[in-house]
Amino acid sequence: MICKICTKKSEKLFQAKIINKHYIDYFHCNHCGFLQTEEPHWLEEAYSESINVSDTGYVQRNLMLSKKLTILLSLFFDKDRKFLDYAGGYGVFVRMMRDIGFDFYWDDKYTKNLFARGFEYQEGDECGAVTTFESFEHFVNPMIEIDSLLKISRNIIFSTETLPNPIPKPEDWWYYGLEHGQHISFYAKKTFEFIAKEHNLNYANLGELHLLSDRKISNLQVNSLKLSRYGLHKFLQKKIKSKTWSDYLKMSKNNENLV
Repeated sequence: MICKICTKKSEKLFQAKIINKHYIDYFHCNHCGFLQTEEPHWLEEAYSESINVSDTGYVQRNLMLSKKLTILLSLFFDKDRKFLDYAGGYGVFVRMMRDIGFDFYWDDKYTKNLFARGFEYQEGDECGAVTTFESFEHFVNPMIEIDSLLKISRNIIFSTETLPNPIPKPEDWWYYGLEHGQHISFYAKKTFEFIAKEHNLNYANLGELHLLSDRKISNLQVNSLKLSRYGLHKFLQKKIKSKTWSDYLKMSKNNENLV
């Protein structure tokens, strides 16, 4: 099978049973470290619900990410720019970031926007950065998805679990997501380094987060993200005006115009 990242030949590594039903093959590329499933013919079944029922960390993850992104965007980016949360799920993260004061917008092809209605991303808008959390492992064609995101911003902040070394057996790593079948793409550190080089970008591992960017992030800057546990995000939040009330006024006016 051809690797979807570097187009070199991938070798079959193992077979696993997903959704307690389908036996599928997994292929590993020695050149860039990418692990992919066979062509995913089961996705319509896997996405009967876009956010799978076993994702019990959904709310906790958004709380943690809002703290870290407050630090990252305040210190290393222009905090007054527009930002896009791609594959934004129900819109929880966008609403949280707007409540803090960042001009965030939502986009998701497969999930209904429940919490950030009225703040959908408009195609063509340029952004200071794109965030996308727990989505890279869902990409059927990662390089096409990444190319699309880079047209919006040259800074992509994302989360996904990196492939352990040695590569675990199917029963030894929860992130394969065998029970739901939605995870089909898995990346090693050298996979992200390859992607960055292909697009003339820098790659940085930020702990729970990853960054593909046209700027370099120093180790000191990376370590500053750990200060979220000591409340740095709260200090920085005081310097940003929340959009909760202004968003309310905007949406109330929109509702009046529809009457």
